[in-house]
Amino acid sequence: MDTTRKIIHIDMDQFYAAVEQRDNPKLKGLPVAVGHDAERGVVATASYEARKFGVHSAQSIQVAKRLCKELVIVPPRFSVYKEVSHQIRDIMSDYTDMIEPLSLDEAFLDVTHNKKDMELAVDVAKEIKSRILKETGLTASAGVSYCKFLAKVGSDYRKPNGLCTIHPDRALDFIARLRIEQFWLVGKKTAEKMHKMGIHNGAQLREYSLQGLTSAFGKAGQLFYDFARGIDNRPVVTEWVRKSVGCERTYEHDLVTPSAITIELYHILQELLKRLEHTQFLGATLTLKVKFHDFTQITRSITSTETLTTKEQILPLSKQLMQKVDFADRPIRLLGLSVGNPASDETDDDGAPHRQEWVNLYLPFEDVEW
Repeated sequence: MDTTRKIIHIDMDQFYAAVEQRDNPKLKGLPVAVGHDAERGVVATASYEARKFGVHSAQSIQVAKRLCKELVIVPPRFSVYKEVSHQIRDIMSDYTDMIEPLSLDEAFLDVTHNKKDMELAVDVAKEIKSRILKETGLTASAGVSYCKFLAKVGSDYRKPNGLCTIHPDRALDFIARLRIEQFWLVGKKTAEKMHKMGIHNGAQLREYSLQGLTSAFGKAGQLFYDFARGIDNRPVVTEWVRKSVGCERTYEHDLVTPSAITIELYHILQELLKRLEHTQFLGATLTLKVKFHDFTQITRSITSTETLTTKEQILPLSKQLMQKVDFADRPIRLLGLSVGNPASDETDDDGAPHRQEWVNLYLPFEDVEW
């Protein structure tokens, strides 16, 4: 475990909603949800005023409106959010080139060797936060530690506009007191499963064996085992290999007939082909995503011996995957298609392009200067 690294996680506070409140002062102090006000609309981001009523991201707009009668719904402006994100990225680049964006509103920075020759990572974080506020009018929270896991947890620890430094000497004690819901990659269902196993905090997680955790959570079990011990040697990755390209569509009215489903698969395929051409992505695995009216969700995948780039290749496979889905009494709310499993430059024994394994992961304390 390398505790000499200095990692910062920057996370913008209520990013989309904050941009809307900044650009429209009339929205300041009001409960705001960014999303489309439609029957099947979903909350992209909720302001802190809205969160007090239980409104949160990925929630149905209709549910959000019932929870908060005064909710102001603002349609998203992704081009604006992207522009502000580039502005923030430029600020970060003044301190280090080791930047790993996770989304438009958050990123990891390795400032072990930074452009300003600043000794303390916490000073770098303070300066970046200050510049973001001055140059964009928005607040950010930051976590500082020796690894990505603790930096990520730290940025969430004192939101909004927070700064939390987790020193290596205090990391294990900090993790022991951490509620399991605060662990990176522990979602609602994983937390519920851990609670049934008697795991409610980091100390209890640390008591579990690696075998027990991998048996319960598969590959993620190794991560949880390491996180409980303050171990996370993953580097800040500045260049990513695209793992998949896909698109999905949520319907105003549920799909119930085979003919309607076939038509919609064709429409989604048309969009998928455009994205594959635009990104020049080459993959061999087609994945079908289906979400039913009760919000339960399944995926089905099939791998071809050749890269998937044409309608003639993908449409028959999508129909084949759909045949494996029982929707007789389960109206369909959402359909999606994606192509993944990109080829690497390596070759298998038979001379065919080697396919990389790909995994999509769907993770009172005093600050000490460090």
